[in-house]
Amino acid sequence: MNQHSLPSLTGYSACPHDCPSTCALEIDISGGRIGRVRGSSANSYTAGIICAKVARYGERAHHPDRLTQPLRRIGAKGEGRFAPISWDEALDEIADRFRGAAQVHGKEAVWPYYYAGTMGLVMRDGINRLTHAMGYSRFFSSICVNPAWSGFMAGTGRLAGPDPREMAKADLVVIWGTNPVATQVNVMTHAIRARKERGAKIAVVDVYRSPTMEQADIPVLIRPGTDAALACAIMHVLFRDDLADRAYLTEFADDPAGLEAHLEHRTPEWAQALTGLPAAEIEALAHAIGRTPKTFIRAGYGFTRSRNGAVAMHAVTCIPTVTGAWRHEGGGAFHTNSAIYRWNKTLIEGLDLLAPRFDEVDSQAGEASQGDARPRPGRQLDQSRIGDILAGDPDALAGGPPVTAMFIQNTNPVSVAPDQARVRAGFAREDLFVAVHEQFMTETAAMADIVLPATMFTEHDDLYQGGGNQYVILGPKLVEPPGECRSNHEVIGALAERLGAQHRGFAMSPREIIDWTLQATGRGTLAELEEKRFLDVQPDFATAHYLKGFNWPDGKFRLKPDWAGVPYAAPSKFGPVADMPPWPDHWNVIEEANEAYPFRLVTSPARSFLNSTFTETPSSASREKRPELMIHPEDAAALGLAAGELACVASARGEVLLHVRPFAGVRRGVVVAESIWPNRAHEGGQGINALTGADPVAPVGGAAFHDNRVRITRGEG
Repeated sequence: MNQHSLPSLTGYSACPHDCPSTCALEIDISGGRIGRVRGSSANSYTAGIICAKVARYGERAHHPDRLTQPLRRIGAKGEGRFAPISWDEALDEIADRFRGAAQVHGKEAVWPYYYAGTMGLVMRDGINRLTHAMGYSRFFSSICVNPAWSGFMAGTGRLAGPDPREMAKADLVVIWGTNPVATQVNVMTHAIRARKERGAKIAVVDVYRSPTMEQADIPVLIRPGTDAALACAIMHVLFRDDLADRAYLTEFADDPAGLEAHLEHRTPEWAQALTGLPAAEIEALAHAIGRTPKTFIRAGYGFTRSRNGAVAMHAVTCIPTVTGAWRHEGGGAFHTNSAIYRWNKTLIEGLDLLAPRFDEVDSQAGEASQGDARPRPGRQLDQSRIGDILAGDPDALAGGPPVTAMFIQNTNPVSVAPDQARVRAGFAREDLFVAVHEQFMTETAAMADIVLPATMFTEHDDLYQGGGNQYVILGPKLVEPPGECRSNHEVIGALAERLGAQHRGFAMSPREIIDWTLQATGRGTLAELEEKRFLDVQPDFATAHYLKGFNWPDGKFRLKPDWAGVPYAAPSKFGPVADMPPWPDHWNVIEEANEAYPFRLVTSPARSFLNSTFTETPSSASREKRPELMIHPEDAAALGLAAGELACVASARGEVLLHVRPFAGVRRGVVVAESIWPNRAHEGGQGINALTGADPVAPVGGAAFHDNRVRITRGEG
């Protein structure tokens, strides 16, 4: 049967990309190709709405530039010249180079590196099974969530919160430090429903007048890195004006009297000097929150990508504890539901290679491990410090051998990792062998020795969980992949066979692994999930709202956190943990502007891109137009910069050329570059992460992408 004679049908799946929405999808399929993509109206969180870039997914899946055959580099590193080879030749060469690296420096010289290009549990995390079976250097995931998650857990002890659909039942929705119009459209679905059905107000706290802030009833524009100061001033007013729920605090918080005393001098005037937000607006926001029991705070990731980000997240989650909003349907604070899934990933990740039994929670679930403290084979290397690692920094290498071989799936570090000059120099090393399994010739793939063509989400079977919701969703294979594309699971299994890695998961199909994982986790069977399409696993109201107590031995929210004891699965604590403030406070460890670098730069997400994904699709690129610098008109005038001119933006780490876009929606001294454009899209070939730092954020690492001091001069191009 040829493709044109294949029947037309509707397939059901989940969006695989690095977004908390994890939308349930309905996909038109005709002639073996995907067409229109819609949000599922049967899924109560997706509610029929998806972002424009995923709605146009056929443009990406059927793009003429997709990789469809294995390639070997024939030119200089980064030159981009490759020749086709067979799969057997490619896999044999990778296995030979891995064996050679291990013979010279030991198995830890090989570093399998991945991230969230797909959020499917089988295709994303299966690479760990190979790492565990071979004793290679393990991967510490740090580039995205660590400051936010550790900050949330510092108070609650657990990464979960009220049902996110309760936003629609709130009387005040506070969207803090995220731009869901661009990055999580479903947040706006439920917030706007509250406005339409209940007359709810929407407040938006951010560092620039984003598309989300444009829809706010209460816009709250602050300087970067000052969120905790705003939160402290709000709580000062709550205590001062008798808007704190003292009975709730007595029952559910560790030291409310100590917090009140600490906040005595954290006045709105004090916060105004830090945030730039007038004291009167701080007072008004505090009164709105304090007089609205059903206040739902939707806390994002953006405001935590700062060197004080964990402290800021904790301070924000203290607000509903002071008001007692956790008690109410439509009240409390929500960030992610990662802890509710409790997957048994023994088979996916090969955890039984590390111990005789499975006895710990998912390493990304946000709860402390239970059971014996088992040693882990192989060192664990921090993904955010890939530049330092490839440069041979002894601390980043954890005292071990150099990394001389890498296998990369689902990520594009040559664009997205911080401290890009160091990253690119590392990938240019002649003694470093790199194999990349990808869908397009990304900038990382262009630096590789071997490039392998990868499937997309409709071309393989996988299992998904919501971060911003509470659904388990099946993503079945719907169409055949183009050319010689192979799934992550297939490639990992083929490498395992050549390397002599032993584990039953390598020989199993993705469907068999999904079925085993569902049953082992108590989520039924694959057949049952296939019939239902998705499972709602939201905990009961009392559990979700911590009415049975917070996840600490005494059941009390930690207003005074133990930063060294945050239950986060990490090889160690990072950054200046000992200096973290004992109470919610403005922690001045950010890159404050100074005489040499008088501006603060935030690298916010672009609406039509998702990290470096979708930059290759014409519709997304045309909507974003070009890399630009959003700068207050008065600052632009003071620098003698006109709209459209090139500006040179420099930090202590590098410099980037950006076109000037005068924009009144920022505080003076703050600039924004919506990203991530490929490096090559910038005049001069340096991308935005040439400006960002890789120093770890306390207490458990992560990169401070939105925390940069820069100088701005006239550019040339």
